[in-house]
Amino acid sequence: MRVAIYSRTIEESHYPDVQLFFDELDKQKIEPVLFHSFFEQISHKIDLPASTTTFSLSENLTEEIDFIISLGGDGTLLDTVTLVRNKNIPVMGINFGRLGFLAGIGRNELTTAVKSVGRRTFVIDKRTMIHVDANLPLFGDVPYALNEFAIHKRDTEPMIKIHTYLNGEFLNTYWADGLIVATPTGSTGYSLSCNGPIVFPESGSFVITPVAPHNLNVRPIIVPDDNIISFEIESRSEHIICALDSRREIVSKDVQLAVRKESFHLKLVRLNENNFLQTLRNKLTWGLDKRN
Repeated sequence: MRVAIYSRTIEESHYPDVQLFFDELDKQKIEPVLFHSFFEQISHKIDLPASTTTFSLSENLTEEIDFIISLGGDGTLLDTVTLVRNKNIPVMGINFGRLGFLAGIGRNELTTAVKSVGRRTFVIDKRTMIHVDANLPLFGDVPYALNEFAIHKRDTEPMIKIHTYLNGEFLNTYWADGLIVATPTGSTGYSLSCNGPIVFPESGSFVITPVAPHNLNVRPIIVPDDNIISFEIESRSEHIICALDSRREIVSKDVQLAVRKESFHLKLVRLNENNFLQTLRNKLTWGLDKRN
């Protein structure tokens, strides 16, 4: 079995856990294929298996790769998604960051996680992604996101007007700093911080959430994910910001934009004992009495 491993960077205080991770891979006879810059960071400090090789591009992830493991926080896992693309490779996120909604496996579960990969005792959740179409090239070969697509005004510019349509039918005009269209996975991210609802991953929907709306009667709305959502933008500034997860591009306000459900899913690996409700309780401390 070959497993690709991606990470941006690992703090030195976490090196003992990283060593434990690679030791367990060796025990399970799993051949690691490391992202090249990560390999350069740790190769002189971590005792890696002799079979370790590297990769640098998405194109290097061939059908010989059985899984890809993300070591880091949710941002690292979102980077991993841009490498996996439509290759149908399951992704496991091990949390070396902070909150860890997506990278939901804790460092205290490293041994269990690696054993579950070796023995294939895990669950795969299919997560919907969002695709952006535009009348000019945006986001290169990766015009999709796991969490959300967002339109923003630039820095200190005045608010913008975003005319929004569902399958060509007018929905609303948002006078706001911006607008978020989140997948169910992204409903616990940026959209949640803007008072959007939490949506179950299998709900088959998108959440449209305004950012700092000028009209107080405007609220987030949930729509079926078989809709094509399109936008026309008015702004006093000549440019706006378009964002896909953590990636951003500055574009003309006259850009024609639409989003839809991506044609492929992300396969997100979780341990058998973990589920979405447990993640909500653990990460949002639901059901805990903090008064004492």
